Amino acid sequence: MYVSTEKASLLIDAGLSRKETLARMAKIGADPEKLSAILITHEHSDHVCGLVSIARKLKVPVFLTHLTAPAIDWCGWEPTLERFQAGSRFTIGDIEVDSFTIPHDAVDPVGFVLRSQGLEYGVVTDLGYLPDSVKVHINRCDLLLLESNHELEMLKVGPYPWSVKQRVMSRKGHLSNEAACSFVRHELGSRTSTLILGHLSENNNHPEIVRQAARQALAGRELFTRLHIADPRSPSEVFCY
Repeated sequence: MYVSTEKASLLIDAGLSRKETLARMAKIGADPEKLSAILITHEHSDHVCGLVSIARKLKVPVFLTHLTAPAIDWCGWEPTLERFQAGSRFTIGDIEVDSFTIPHDAVDPVGFVLRSQGLEYGVVTDLGYLPDSVKVHINRCDLLLLESNHELEMLKVGPYPWSVKQRVMSRKGHLSNEAACSFVRHELGSRTSTLILGHLSENNNHPEIVRQAARQALAGRELFTRLHIADPRSPSEVFCY
């Protein structure tokens, strides 16, 4: 996820290759040389596989928790690391960043809420369930990226080994469509004008399944919320506030 304001630009996670990341930035007119920092949620490969190459090329600091830093393979090279304690708040340019712990099977996983110019943007993926401590952080987000990882029945009959299926379904795994839509139906904040459902499994989900379920969840709410489903293989549109 790329976030840009007048005074700062951030990349949240680096799970794509350097070539693909820079190509996608160029496509939306973002100058990689002006990137202020990279924020990392956790050390799993689909969130950091491009990190070392991107950070080395652009010479930007990497913000991550004290426990996550040593869990990453820096390939014999280490960028400028800005370590923080999960749950802390810090500022990059004109962006105030709140970090908070999420339930996932990583060393020290976090979600983020970014604040700038009176707006709030939430990034919450890779979590087995939505505890109240997370809901408190995201209830005032203007834009929210929330995980809707798998359709439970597809996962159960899908190609993964049973041990992996158990991991995904656990309380430190990933949010199902049902769990994400239950939150949307009952607890999504009235201030959220854009809801992005993402981190979709390519094997155990489909964008249209997520779209239909989320539309039904939103139908019972008197909200002016725009819904977007992030396709796992292509970049989303640019959301401007």
